[in-house]
Amino acid sequence: MSYLWVTIGSALGGLLRYAITRLTLTYSIGFPFGTILINVLGSFVIGYFGTLTLQSGRYPASENLRLFVMVGICGGFTTFSSFSLQTFDLMRSGAWGRALANIFLSVILCVAAVAAGHLLAHRTVPAQAIAETAREEYTG
Repeated sequence: MSYLWVTIGSALGGLLRYAITRLTLTYSIGFPFGTILINVLGSFVIGYFGTLTLQSGRYPASENLRLFVMVGICGGFTTFSSFSLQTFDLMRSGAWGRALANIFLSVILCVAAVAAGHLLAHRTVPAQAIAETAREEYTG
């Protein structure tokens, strides 16, 4: 049953990614702003939801719900492969400054978004980690 939840979540995440990509096309000419936005949003969601739904937290969630959101939706939504391809294309075309900006902004903003989501959720959850066990640590 876990595979079904991940599959449904991945489809939903992919659909959301496509919709946001289409909405940001006019802003993403020459620089992948849409991809950065998607990765930051997905990073925030995984940090927030992962912390808020710990078994010891305020809103404990089932393993299937956590898999649906964290592996399925966030995994289907975030775009590390797209980020990598776009960065490579920028480097290949000689746009090294934009490639480095893409790397810097994507990594720093996404880690900051995970931290922001975690800190926001942590206000109501006493635990210090997104995952409670080594098994839960894998999130896709």
